[in-house]
Amino acid sequence: MENKDKNNIKIKKPVRSPKSLTVVVCVLAAVLVISIALIFVVSQKIDSLAGADKQLKLSGQSGFSCEYSEAQKLYPFSEGVLKVTNERISYLTISGNDIYSSSISYQNPQCVTFGDYAVVFDLDGYAFTLVDTDKVLYSKPTENKIKAVDVSENGTVAVITDSDSSYGVLLLYDVNGTPLSQWSSYNSGYPISCAFNGDSSLLAVSTLNTNGAVVVPYVRLFTLTEGDKGTEVADNAIFTTEDSVIFSTLYFVGDKIYCFTSNSVYQISGTEMSKIDFDFSSINRVTLVGDKMYIVYSDGVSQLNKLAIIDGNNTVLYKSDIGSEVNAVCTNGDLYAISVDKRIFIYRGSALTDDISVDEDILRMGFISGDKLCVVSSGGVHTVN
Repeated sequence: MENKDKNNIKIKKPVRSPKSLTVVVCVLAAVLVISIALIFVVSQKIDSLAGADKQLKLSGQSGFSCEYSEAQKLYPFSEGVLKVTNERISYLTISGNDIYSSSISYQNPQCVTFGDYAVVFDLDGYAFTLVDTDKVLYSKPTENKIKAVDVSENGTVAVITDSDSSYGVLLLYDVNGTPLSQWSSYNSGYPISCAFNGDSSLLAVSTLNTNGAVVVPYVRLFTLTEGDKGTEVADNAIFTTEDSVIFSTLYFVGDKIYCFTSNSVYQISGTEMSKIDFDFSSINRVTLVGDKMYIVYSDGVSQLNKLAIIDGNNTVLYKSDIGSEVNAVCTNGDLYAISVDKRIFIYRGSALTDDISVDEDILRMGFISGDKLCVVSSGGVHTVN
């Protein structure tokens, strides 16, 4: 029998094919690219959160403490806060004491405030309530489901509802609850949003007509004129564009109407509507402050939010990164405050005046006593000077 020597056996090592090497290189390259991108985003966020002018412990400020579930029901309003639940509207002082309260029965209560007036309404429900700083002014039922509400400086309330017989209905009430107008949209499409001008003499309503191959946006302009018989409302003008867009937000600035989509800005001047050449990839929030518009936007998904300030001449006065998550904004005169992450930035005009770091998550804010802030946080209600 022949004996085989193990030392003479040659073991052949596997050779990695060029194809497998290519896959490995591609995977490593992809990981490197993702890592560089993450480092860039994190470094941007760190830069945006660095260097606050001052740090505040909110629990050490005046106000009152409450659980997070209670804080979610609080809205800064004038010199106090409104507490809105499914069963009750209460106006409280900054210390948490009751000024007045009223019973309601709303399934999904929402609150809109402007100056000394606030509207609490049942979203997708059938009732709303107007209050001021002294009392509940009135409550009204609606025939159809409420979709949106706005209130003007003089207490005029605009209510948008759905309808079985038209695309939707716009209801107008004066400060005493007297019905002023009921406009049904038959040809312009679904009413989406509305806005009053500064003296409450004009109301702009955005609509969207989907009855065709392409969607068509419209802006309807109504005039509100004081006469011997009270306020008279007239359908004054209609504007549109060939672009298939949705005007989600409207604002009056001087004699112009600005119309905002998710990524663009249009203006109505005279009898013409035109698109303005701005570069806003994703508009998240727009706020009117005096004659300036504060626009929070980003360059895309998972990108840092930026703030741009533009005036009625379409000039960009300010632009800067502000952070990741916008929590709340508020205005008073030419003051604008925005809470981003755990920072509060305060602007006057187009200049940043304060940069404050806080230790709690902020839910809502409002100005009180001029330039003092009322902050509703996860731990309660606090004032910030």
